[in-house]
Amino acid sequence: MDSPPPKAIAPRPDVLSATLAWIEQHLHEPLSVQAIAIEAGLSPYHYSRLFTARMGRSVMAYVRGRRLLSSARRLVSEPDLRIIDLAFDSGFESQEAYTRAFKRIFGVAPARFRQGHALTSIQGQYPMTTTDPTTTDVALLPERVHRAAFTVAGYARRFDDANKAEIQALWPKLVGALPFEGQVKSWDAYGVIWSADRTEGSFHYMAAVEIQPGGLPPAGMEQMTIPAATYMVFRITLDGGPVHPQIKAAMARIWGELIPASGATVIDGPDFELMTGEFSPTRPGAIVDFYVPVEQ
Repeated sequence: MDSPPPKAIAPRPDVLSATLAWIEQHLHEPLSVQAIAIEAGLSPYHYSRLFTARMGRSVMAYVRGRRLLSSARRLVSEPDLRIIDLAFDSGFESQEAYTRAFKRIFGVAPARFRQGHALTSIQGQYPMTTTDPTTTDVALLPERVHRAAFTVAGYARRFDDANKAEIQALWPKLVGALPFEGQVKSWDAYGVIWSADRTEGSFHYMAAVEIQPGGLPPAGMEQMTIPAATYMVFRITLDGGPVHPQIKAAMARIWGELIPASGATVIDGPDFELMTGEFSPTRPGAIVDFYVPVEQ
């Protein structure tokens, strides 16, 4: 008997674009991920994942960037404004902290910037509006899936906005260590995401395989138990091209469109990508299933 087709979901208004405008209106007021998420009508966890998937950086990194852009304009337009006053107006606790943050983005100290620098290239890194994510083939499967607790082991690192493109480097390292004693007799692989810091946009990611109860992975590997949960499953179908941009685009659709339209309540817990033993990333039609834990 054929399985039912993936569930079609009607798009909802773009809450991210609306909250970007709200952030701009309240840019110089105290802001937090929780306050912005409340404005969006989402949980902080859900909104953080949506924001990072669409904008390529964490919520508060974006807020800091917009504040620094605003301050850079004032440096040029208000030549008599003291830098320490501008630092406080921009939400920094000291001139030193403001100067460090400013140099990270603009490459020069505020006083040097005042002598003549262009903002155009920096503005593109912190846009006020979203762009449509790259088209990718992703759909919500019709049935929710309950999985009992299971344990995985593999190579893990903490990633953030600056280094998350390096996630793909974990996979060759894992494949080179397989199989190992204690591994479940399967070539299914998991990309597990957990311990997200909503403010900074950092998270742990593990390239892993399932292990048997009491199994001991090789030295250098980490292990974790994923608790029993009910999941929404999103099927990502790859086109044979580079994998990273396709997964990035899929996550933007999943968190920005498909989850909000589903009406489900996402649980703040590990989610994971599942690639079966037949997975070949360069083969057109290869499947990645993305499991998101939700309330039953």
